[in-house]
Amino acid sequence: MRQHLFGHLQDGTPVPAYTLVSNTGMEAVITPYGGRLAALRVPMGGQMRNVTLGFESLEPYLTDPAHLGAITGRYANRIRGGRLPLDGRVYQLPVNSNGATLHGGPGGFAYKLWRAEPDNASTLTLTLHSPDGDQGFPGALDVSVEYRLDGNTLILQYAATCDAPTVVNLTNHAYFNLAGQGNILDHELQVLSTRATPLDSQQMPTGDIDDISGTPLDFSTLTQIGARINAHHPQLIYGKGYDICYAFDDGPRATAEHCATVRAAGLEMRVCTTEPGVQFYTANHLGAPFGRFGGLCLETQHFADSPNIGHFPTTVLRPGMRFASVTKYRFSTL
Repeated sequence: MRQHLFGHLQDGTPVPAYTLVSNTGMEAVITPYGGRLAALRVPMGGQMRNVTLGFESLEPYLTDPAHLGAITGRYANRIRGGRLPLDGRVYQLPVNSNGATLHGGPGGFAYKLWRAEPDNASTLTLTLHSPDGDQGFPGALDVSVEYRLDGNTLILQYAATCDAPTVVNLTNHAYFNLAGQGNILDHELQVLSTRATPLDSQQMPTGDIDDISGTPLDFSTLTQIGARINAHHPQLIYGKGYDICYAFDDGPRATAEHCATVRAAGLEMRVCTTEPGVQFYTANHLGAPFGRFGGLCLETQHFADSPNIGHFPTTVLRPGMRFASVTKYRFSTL
């Protein structure tokens, strides 16, 4: 593992970056600021191809609104109106996106400095203590995220415990571009689900879980992402592109199962997860230097606004319980 100075916070605190290296030569660059995956380099014919969007220094991340490569929490995705009902009480969270609390609020985990604990050349563990009341969430939460390279697979292992009832929904917000340049409209995608949680015009889930077979949202077979992205479909109109959560099961799985595949430019990425859903997002609002459709996100997670939708898989965590989740990104050449 290599370590170098990545930059400084506004108060002068130095922030490092760590380069993990696998036995196949795959590299992952991670900074404790936001737990961010700054680069993921895959060996391709004697060269290295960076397949994620990111920056080479800390400064652009300090004002990054897109959560590039970040660990998002305490609650990934949206909570309607910042309203969190729990055990007969309603907690008001700060809103930061169209009247909703997005990715944990304006001071969420993506903007915290995590503690880094290098384990070996291919493994880095990040830990964070989120105190009671952090961004309005009840209970203190202790979180760990292990980044590990195993051959040409990047594995993220999440864990969390609390001292009082709270909610937890964690994910990584990496933007992938398997070509390493251009946009992702010619990438092919398969999602192993024909069910999704539709959104209303405010980008909030309606509470339904719809069968999307035969619609422009159906990626049950490998389909070019750009083929139907301009179709006249409410979900594509509301999101200005794809921004939809696909549902797999009624709750988390015991092991990380294959949920999606992406292919482009001679490279394949298979995504496996224990989470019950994956949010597919085509960077519809991404600005310079990458631009709209510059990358795609496959954010493995629970469903948005589940604290307010009782039949969605629960995200409640209580003292004595342990939140645990695993996601894998496996790469191979075609």
